[in-house]
Amino acid sequence: MDTIYLNGTPCHTYGTMPAAGEEAPCFHLAGPDLSMVQCDQFAGKRVVLNIFPSLDTEVCARSVRRFNEEAAALPDTVVICVSMDLPFAMGRFCTIENIQNVQFASAFRSPLFGQKFGVQICDGPLAGLLARAVIIIDENRRIRYRELVEEITHEPDYKAALSVLKS
Repeated sequence: MDTIYLNGTPCHTYGTMPAAGEEAPCFHLAGPDLSMVQCDQFAGKRVVLNIFPSLDTEVCARSVRRFNEEAAALPDTVVICVSMDLPFAMGRFCTIENIQNVQFASAFRSPLFGQKFGVQICDGPLAGLLARAVIIIDENRRIRYRELVEEITHEPDYKAALSVLKS
């Protein structure tokens, strides 16, 4: 269990994030068109999991825009933005924001995703949603970088994540 904060109030996650160097758990998520988005589809590519509570918050939307601009332009790299938002809301967000360089995936029917990656919030006002985190998985499905953002209202450390992708 990790402790994170919502405006200074402590909340906890179910379990802990896998460590750098460990094999990343496989995931099965729902795409904006309800198709399956799963780890096997990205074999041989680096995967950035941009995980957050909801697209309906400005901080989450900013992280999507930032990764859409920067990380998605890197070779052999796929950025998957993951939340519990319904796939329909994700599709609508992509259209309104003209987001074309990242993929969206909902964990709404995959509760084990949040548990396996240690990002499911289990108490506090956002219980049941996903914490804000960035996980970079290499071509061999090993975790190269992980950040669980301590204060949910803050953005992730883009500079650190992008430096791992550029190395």
